[in-house]
Amino acid sequence: MFAAVAVPLLLSAYASAQYTATYLPSNAPATSEQDQAGTNQCGSGHSQDSLCQNVYINSVQDFCLWAPPYTDGTNSTIGETERIEVAWCMKDGYGTRLIPDGTIQGAHFVQTPDYVQVTGFGDFTKMNIPAGDQGGELDPHGADGNGNPIGGLVFGSSFGTLQQYHEWTNYMAVDQFCIRACKDSTNAPLLCNHIYDVMGCDWNMPGNYDLNVFENCQGVTGDPMGIYTVNGSASTFQQGDASTPAAHPAPSSSDCSSFSTISNGQTAAASLATTRTSSSTSSGSSARMTSSTSNTRNIAPATGSPSASNTAHSSAGRLVAPTSMDGLFGVVATLVVGILGGAVFVL
Repeated sequence: MFAAVAVPLLLSAYASAQYTATYLPSNAPATSEQDQAGTNQCGSGHSQDSLCQNVYINSVQDFCLWAPPYTDGTNSTIGETERIEVAWCMKDGYGTRLIPDGTIQGAHFVQTPDYVQVTGFGDFTKMNIPAGDQGGELDPHGADGNGNPIGGLVFGSSFGTLQQYHEWTNYMAVDQFCIRACKDSTNAPLLCNHIYDVMGCDWNMPGNYDLNVFENCQGVTGDPMGIYTVNGSASTFQQGDASTPAAHPAPSSSDCSSFSTISNGQTAAASLATTRTSSSTSSGSSARMTSSTSNTRNIAPATGSPSASNTAHSSAGRLVAPTSMDGLFGVVATLVVGILGGAVFVL
């Protein structure tokens, strides 16, 4: 069984949430939180060395994800770099890194009355996540009050003019991703809850994860993760409880527009230009082509990686129990802090 908590009381607690700062990309400071590794003043264009920590979610052709700024095969898993992740985007012009063409193997954008969400699969070794990494969760409210990553900001214009989303959550693994950003409201902290960090994408964000499908859809707002109503009685699951409830059913969606693929429009062009230059250089000569390699080590691939089937499940979507009592106490403490003590968030 899981603990019964009256939903109106939860909403009342969250209703008092206050945000000490609201930004747009045009007026964001260089850094928005203490000890931030990157920046929120990102300019335009793109750079694959960018340390920009602004994410955007607008459509399946225009969204960003958090991923490590470097890879060395040892210390660049999501869990080990969560405080310093940088933005990788499908669209040029934000001053971020670009998601390399071919990385995303299926993506499904849905806009509901309360949030926007993108779910799918990909090969995120192209974004510095080591092979075999089961991943982790990024959010704006870490244990010390700073975000994971520190200073990470999320923006979008799906609900009218460009705005900052104060509540968001993003799960990243080497082969699966899901990201949700909630429109400011009393429900936002519940609908973008980030306390179920070991539960993965499939449980936290039920939706379409089909491979080789890229679409924009309208959808209905799903039930808040972890809150269940049975015979009129609301109950809240606590991560680490003896019994784990099933994920909520995926909310219905409609008015979908499909695309054969998505691309950033830049890396492919750059690759083509490099190919043409290399071909021209090597023609009629003994020119030697070299490529740089990073200091990586081989790690066993994640089980459940996507195949050619329509749907796939990865390590990011599995339920993973805490490995020690310390882990259990930690996640329960996180729940208590998130529900009862998180009335004031500093961004």
